[in-house]
Amino acid sequence: MKHLKKLYLGLIILFLYAPILVLIAQSFNASRYRGHWTGFTLEWYTKLFDSEEIIDAFLNTLTIGLTAAFFATLLGLITALAMRQFSKKSQLAFRGLANIPLLNADIVTGIALMLLFLGFGLRLGYDTILMAHIVINLPYAMLCILPQVLSLNNVCYEAALDLGATPFQAFRKVILPELRPGIAAAFLLSFAMSADDFIVTYFTKGAGIDTLTTAIYAQLKLGIHPEMYALSTLFFVGVIAFVVLLMLNWKLLHRRQRRGLLDD
Repeated sequence: MKHLKKLYLGLIILFLYAPILVLIAQSFNASRYRGHWTGFTLEWYTKLFDSEEIIDAFLNTLTIGLTAAFFATLLGLITALAMRQFSKKSQLAFRGLANIPLLNADIVTGIALMLLFLGFGLRLGYDTILMAHIVINLPYAMLCILPQVLSLNNVCYEAALDLGATPFQAFRKVILPELRPGIAAAFLLSFAMSADDFIVTYFTKGAGIDTLTTAIYAQLKLGIHPEMYALSTLFFVGVIAFVVLLMLNWKLLHRRQRRGLLDD
């Protein structure tokens, strides 16, 4: 049974990562045609950095994703802290309302946001994409932080106040460290959802601006440029490197905390 479990786990991992490995291999293929290997090359990586269109789309994706993740996480934290003061019935009702956007079809959300922006006289562009991404990421961020907020214990916070800390100092030094895992999860999930979104972005972007998803969609009629394979490879490697560094830093932090406790 142990060997079967390992085999099953290996097949699942292979099924998940095989398409990405094919994409990485294709980014080094000298041929422009998929499935036809003609030799190893770095030509597509060179052309990638010479393409202003792709670079602009990547920068838009990165800046919109990070900004939307920051504001969605901040608003999700404030909302979760406010919900902690509600009664259980009110919390259940509000969580039900927050789950509706998660279950709603993206095309409905995209069209609704487009009509809302046009109704207020806003010109579709960078700002409307950013606001739309904040809206769609807010429920995810709130639901990531809410369980930890509801499990908070007021004893340490009240003790900090009794010892002379201001409410802001007590919140920053007592409450925030306990919520750090939920905040980090909310930020990373919001960024991933923003970078991956196509439908909402398509309806709220307007003319003259693209993210990676809409730029790739625009190329489908003529065929995807191999530079996109190179960009996707770099994006994937960057995410993996960031996650690895984050995990290493997290382990080092825990080791230092343990050593500090042992020294005390």
